[in-house]
Amino acid sequence: MDSRLDDLDHHLLALLQANAREPAANLARKLKVARTTVVARIARLEREGIVAGFGVRLGQRLEQAAVRAFCGLSVNAKGASAVMRALERLPEVEEVWAVSGEFDYMVLLRCGTPEQLDTLLDQLGQLEGVKQTQTSIVLSRKIDRRGPVS
Repeated sequence: MDSRLDDLDHHLLALLQANAREPAANLARKLKVARTTVVARIARLEREGIVAGFGVRLGQRLEQAAVRAFCGLSVNAKGASAVMRALERLPEVEEVWAVSGEFDYMVLLRCGTPEQLDTLLDQLGQLEGVKQTQTSIVLSRKIDRRGPVS
């Protein structure tokens, strides 16, 4: 992690990862500091790009109802930006990582049904610039360090 972070920052980040909606007063009580200190620290962490935002994590019922898959994409160098623009337009694309190795990108997909995933994979394979795809369907999550889902 960033060397500019002290122990208080690390502890605050851990608490926010567990529950980003925790009121500043509760965080301050847990950290044994003033509420204004917590508010100022969060603002600084956001300003410095250490905290990129706050979001919603889906509960287990909805998470289990989805069909998720990791898709490795190998792309032509000249087509990479067009492929990224196409991926940004697809709501089923949750995350995209540039990676080393056999593939150029790893894409995390979420669909409602196996049939929707099949159609999406056909679309990905036909994108201009995509040379090859390889997909692995997620069967279950074994470790999740992003904090509890309630």
